[in-house]
Amino acid sequence: MGKQLIHSRRFDDCDIIIPLPLFTEREKKRGYNQATMIAKGVSRHLKIPVVSDAVCRVKKTETQTHKSRIERWQNMKSTFSISDPEKICGKHVLLVDDVVTTGASLEACAQVILDTPGLRISIACLAHTVNA
Repeated sequence: MGKQLIHSRRFDDCDIIIPLPLFTEREKKRGYNQATMIAKGVSRHLKIPVVSDAVCRVKKTETQTHKSRIERWQNMKSTFSISDPEKICGKHVLLVDDVVTTGASLEACAQVILDTPGLRISIACLAHTVNA
């Protein structure tokens, strides 16, 4: 994915990469955050640091897999918070996730971090579903 992003030239001016956060309990249970793993691979190619502690998931949400489009959006309300605004202030952030279905998680996270002064955001995802 990192190689493809280099060739697109769309992300040349990104300052940091933020993987979409998982809720702490879920990450501990799983043992990893797949978005973080992808972000680290992208970072190696783009030579942009991964910042995984500036934004956090503050609400445990139910799995999105069996929810309708509307239920997914409602499930994501008030889910993310900025834990360290200094790390993202004035930056061009590349927000990375694994799979986009409706975009509810990405939009909920982006809406929170876009309140930071001078912040720009780009999004990269490994895959997307169809007919979600």
